[in-house]
Amino acid sequence: MKKIQIVFLVVIAAAIAYLLVTMSKDLTTYDTIISAKQKQGKYIHLIGRLDRSKPIEYDPVKDPNYLSFYAVDSLGGQAKVIYHNTKPAELEMSERIVMRGKMNGDVFECKEILLKCPSKYKDDPHQQEKGLQNKSQQY
Repeated sequence: MKKIQIVFLVVIAAAIAYLLVTMSKDLTTYDTIISAKQKQGKYIHLIGRLDRSKPIEYDPVKDPNYLSFYAVDSLGGQAKVIYHNTKPAELEMSERIVMRGKMNGDVFECKEILLKCPSKYKDDPHQQEKGLQNKSQQY
C-alpha cells in the first residue's frame, strides 16, 4: 500500500471514532433518582412527576430564570429540581416530566424539561365514544 492510502485510512478511522464518541453522549438511559445520586456530575435523564405537596418556587419579577420544584420518580425517590430558565406553561398539569441535567448533591440541576401532558380526551368518555364511532364509520 502507498503511504497516502494508509494516511487516508487513518483519517477515516479517526473521523469514525470521533463521530461515535460525540453521538454516544446523546445515548443516555432514563435514571431513577436513587441511581442519579450515584452518578454525581454526569449528564442524565430523569423521568418523574411534580410533587404537588411541595411548593413551586418561581417569581418572574425577582428572577425569571429560576424555577425550583420537587420531583418524585416511579420508585418514590424525591429530589429538588432547579431549572435556570422560564417556567414551562403547563408544569402543574403535566402527567410526567422528563428532565435532562446533572445531580449536584441532593439537587438536580436541570438543563432541559420536556412535559408529558395527559390526553385531552382522557377524562371525557363521551369524546372517546365519538372517536370510536368516527373510526368505525371510516372503515
